Amino acid sequence: MTISAKTESFLLRETFTISRGSRDRAEVVTAEVQQQSQRGWGECVPYARYGESIDSVIDQIGDLPDEISRTKLQNALPPGAARNAVDCALWDLEAKSAGRRFWDLASEPAPRPVQTAFTLSLAAPDEMRSAAAKNAGRPLLKIKLGGEADMARLEEVREGAPDTPIIVDANEGWTAEVYSELAPHLVRLGVLLVEQPLPAGQDDLLAEMERPLPVCADESCHDRASLPGLSGKYDVVNIKLDKTGGLTEALALRDAARAEGYKIMVGCMVGTSLAMAPAVLVAQDAEFVDLDGPLLLSEDRSPALTYDESGLHPPDARLWG
Repeated sequence: MTISAKTESFLLRETFTISRGSRDRAEVVTAEVQQQSQRGWGECVPYARYGESIDSVIDQIGDLPDEISRTKLQNALPPGAARNAVDCALWDLEAKSAGRRFWDLASEPAPRPVQTAFTLSLAAPDEMRSAAAKNAGRPLLKIKLGGEADMARLEEVREGAPDTPIIVDANEGWTAEVYSELAPHLVRLGVLLVEQPLPAGQDDLLAEMERPLPVCADESCHDRASLPGLSGKYDVVNIKLDKTGGLTEALALRDAARAEGYKIMVGCMVGTSLAMAPAVLVAQDAEFVDLDGPLLLSEDRSPALTYDESGLHPPDARLWG
């Protein structure tokens, strides 16, 4: 077996902004594992918030021994983007070598299409209203917040999409005081969920505050080792393969979180269909799904995932798994 990694760049449809910055392209790392005539591949998105970069991820992958299994990989690399790309590549290789689909290898039922949120980038209130109106027919909108005009943004988005279910993501951009002030208005405007309102590591106050709507841990939840620190503070966990370090740990985190009474959200970084494909399995029966990365791109893998009125469909075997 040989393992390799390379950088790829995909143009976004428009600039994507959150509380930490903006981007015009999705910069990803693609890992490939080759064994005889079979090739498996996986994709990750290094995230500076977690101390990752394109170079650091490629170095981590390059340091792996050629002969490695998914089991050994869990200890060879920490949870994060590098392990995700290789873990998913190994799943893909195993499926192709066995002539079976990845859900069979995981002893899971065949996945069904899932409805996904569509994310509205952080922008001026009037711009977000226009974006909301344009996408009001989607099953769920996810609103990026985290700035001084957040109340105005919320009001404008609701005006633009008066009947569309909404969830909001502050990306650690609020203080406890801001969240307390905004929470009643989130309820009034019919928001279903607030994601990571306070910074990870500074979220203990959530255990002391009233939570009038469900609060989801994103930056505060990476893998199963995160769960003890979430108790009493969160109601939902956001599972992203780039945080768990791949499909293997994502499935384990899903089951462990369910057992502890958490609801499940399955999310993503801004990546291609290759990055979303494994997450479709984790998203089965999740209360919230946010796997819209390819919808934000102006270019994608081929074949790409199918998004239609039925939702996001499981991947074609030619793409992954």
